[in-house]
Amino acid sequence: MEKSINPQPIYSVSDFIAVVNQTLEFAYPSVEIEGEVASFKVNQEKYVFFDIKDSEGSINCFMTIWQLRMPIDNGMKVVVLAIPKLTQWGKFSLTIKSIRPSGEGALKKSFELLKTKLEKDGLFSLERKRLLPKLPNHIAVISSTGAAGYADFIKILNDRWGGLLVDVANVKVQGQGSPDQIMRAIDYFNQQKKMPEVIVIIRGGGSADDLSTFNDEPLVRAIAASRIPTLVGVGHETDQSLADLVADVRAATPTNAAVILVPDKNEIIRAVTTQIDLLEPRIIQVIDRQISSTKSQLLGILDKAESVLNKQILHVLNLKSILFQLNPNMVLNRGYAIIRGVIKKGVMIEIETKKAILEAEVKNVTGK
Repeated sequence: MEKSINPQPIYSVSDFIAVVNQTLEFAYPSVEIEGEVASFKVNQEKYVFFDIKDSEGSINCFMTIWQLRMPIDNGMKVVVLAIPKLTQWGKFSLTIKSIRPSGEGALKKSFELLKTKLEKDGLFSLERKRLLPKLPNHIAVISSTGAAGYADFIKILNDRWGGLLVDVANVKVQGQGSPDQIMRAIDYFNQQKKMPEVIVIIRGGGSADDLSTFNDEPLVRAIAASRIPTLVGVGHETDQSLADLVADVRAATPTNAAVILVPDKNEIIRAVTTQIDLLEPRIIQVIDRQISSTKSQLLGILDKAESVLNKQILHVLNLKSILFQLNPNMVLNRGYAIIRGVIKKGVMIEIETKKAILEAEVKNVTGK
């Protein structure tokens, strides 16, 4: 008797769900889908649920609140990076890895929502902003080193001053993962034993989507939390990001960031030269007055010294005259004699006259 063969396997419900998910994982390890957000809600401040839809279809989506890098609201157009999955309850769903606004309208709405939130938290307050060092010796730059904005910044920096210690973190400045790279660079510089004096975050212009990296909430908060003063120059002059608003100082462009950071040495040289030229006549005048005053003082001192010296000379001459008069030879010249010895009867004495020295015996001593 011939046995019947059943070509279709029989699955349990859970096994079938597992097989479907394995198939989806193999065929679509991750997908990017663009659509409009609907039924957005947050449960227990942990879990985010919403639908992404277009005019003909809708898909359930799930993610954690920590993956939400910028505000999302109903009606916003977004692009999600997700893993398609069949849930244990038999519902098809997207497990969201990342989500970003798509299109200028959605980007603008997300920007305004987050701006309002951060403003309430005081992150844009002028009181918390710090001054940059007047002339830093050690700076940190966070940018894509292959970008034109970075090249412009370095060129202007070297042209204006030069000789600075520049530490560079080469990061992505747009697209998936770029906010996290910039955040890691900020953290790295803040953990250095000898920290830079300022962190400069720059990138050139681009579309609103390109610049959305700098509206990422965790990145904006990381800039605000930096222990090192921050200078942010992103996009063109008319572009504005939340990173610009939270930075200690905002630069209109990467080039403007270099201008803000260091003075122009040539301008300083010209200014100092001009100042010296203006001060030179005054300096000469002051020196002439000082020389004249010193000369007058010296002449006065010399006059006093001359007077004192003349008095001393006169005094010496008087003393000399007195000594001359007291010279024993002068006494002898006047006819007097000098007697040496003890004047006592019977004692020999010496008598010196102008012309001779005599020896004589004292015969008699008569007192007065």
